[in-house]
Amino acid sequence: MTTPTGHLPALAAAVLQPGFVGTTPPPWVCRWLGEGLGSVVLFARNVVDPAQVAALTATLRAERPDVIVAIDEEAGDVTRLESVHGSSRPGNFALGAVDDPELTEAVARDLGVELAAAGVTLNYAPDADVNSNPENPVIGVRSFGADPALVARHTAAWVRGLQDGGVAACAKHFPGHGDTRVDSHHDLPRITADRDRLDACELAPFRAAVAAGVQAVMTGHLLVPALDPQLPATLSRRILGGLLRDELGFSGVVVTDAVEMRAVADRYGFAGATVRALAAGADAICIGGERADEEAARELRDAIVAAVVSGELPEERLAEAAKRVGQLAAWTVAARTAGSAVARGAADVGLVAARRAVRVTAAGSATVALPLTRAAHVVEFEPMRNIAIGAETPWGIGAPLGELLPGTDTVRYAEPDVPADPGAGAGPRPLVLVVRDLHRHDWMRAAVQRALAARPDAIVVELGVPELITGAVHLATHGATRASGRAAAEVLTGTR
Repeated sequence: MTTPTGHLPALAAAVLQPGFVGTTPPPWVCRWLGEGLGSVVLFARNVVDPAQVAALTATLRAERPDVIVAIDEEAGDVTRLESVHGSSRPGNFALGAVDDPELTEAVARDLGVELAAAGVTLNYAPDADVNSNPENPVIGVRSFGADPALVARHTAAWVRGLQDGGVAACAKHFPGHGDTRVDSHHDLPRITADRDRLDACELAPFRAAVAAGVQAVMTGHLLVPALDPQLPATLSRRILGGLLRDELGFSGVVVTDAVEMRAVADRYGFAGATVRALAAGADAICIGGERADEEAARELRDAIVAAVVSGELPEERLAEAAKRVGQLAAWTVAARTAGSAVARGAADVGLVAARRAVRVTAAGSATVALPLTRAAHVVEFEPMRNIAIGAETPWGIGAPLGELLPGTDTVRYAEPDVPADPGAGAGPRPLVLVVRDLHRHDWMRAAVQRALAARPDAIVVELGVPELITGAVHLATHGATRASGRAAAEVLTGTR
């Protein structure tokens, strides 16, 4: 061994990226920063507003000036910085629908400047997955789209914009989570594409991200037999070393998706998956939202040290991982200085992008008159949301439509609670049916069909993937963010 055993805990701590509970750093985090911890990750539970986040990160930086502060801020349906009100930006799928890479870069740069001002230095974004399977339960509007070339050019634009703003980007979920019907939070997805298909589709955006200088890549907990028939990508030397490092030429930090996710933890254990990931070539271990205490961090640190001592994890591999984390930390310090000279974009750049993403489809025999000029009745159908999107983030068009058309009321139904006639409360008023991924939910389709049978003039607003277009007038926002809801309300009322 080239490093004294007593130094191993600090090396092990350097490769962890733990979360914590609270809007101020707990004592254990501050203590660990002095003992080698190189990174932390923030979630919605840590955020009140940008000023509070800035104070939190300043406290962390007082303990370790080069600490990497990560966040999972996709600036779309997945938002942490704006989880209380919903994102003021439209998200990837909307940007892909507009297909203006300069706009995508501007939105990402604006986000980067905002995050940097709050002291965040690494963002687990952009989502570089090609959403080629419309039944995908976890990606959907988080992707730029289903076309690999489109996703690649917007992934590169997003990386450039965010990093110009002073924050390191992290393309995810390598080698591509788009062609699956399984959520890796719950089980291990299997990607059955052959190597030619992977090269043409899934890998194209990651090649573009590497070419754009992305500082980090996040692994997906995915079994891809064409690349490794036995091990998930996060634990595979073939995928992290042979493909990502050697073939794609990536030299930055490889971050795991949350290591407590069931796709890997159920099969290899919380600590076992961590050790295997490091041995395979990962440099940083994300401990996500479900294990957020000192005991979890200590369990992983001690398991890493024990694996080095036993020879299961070569010390040189751990030292290499810690070195890469240190290099990223140095990059973030320099980027914060350079990024401080970059001004934020126009105050409404997110809303401008959301407006451009709205698409209206009218049937040939449509009798619905737009704009609406009187109070409407809004029915919002609420599907179960995946863990990544977070139940605390508000969504819908009822609130902004009510601001523009006073007297508008909103009801929301989930699967077990939908009445026989969901639109009955509208009476003679305009009826607006709001859906998310209508094509994926049998109960929602049935409810919308019943409502349209009773009210053929009802307007359907799709806030998810518009795979199924129905109704006399159909609006697609390509996302359920606050900005997207506002843009839809403006179209409905003609106030845009």
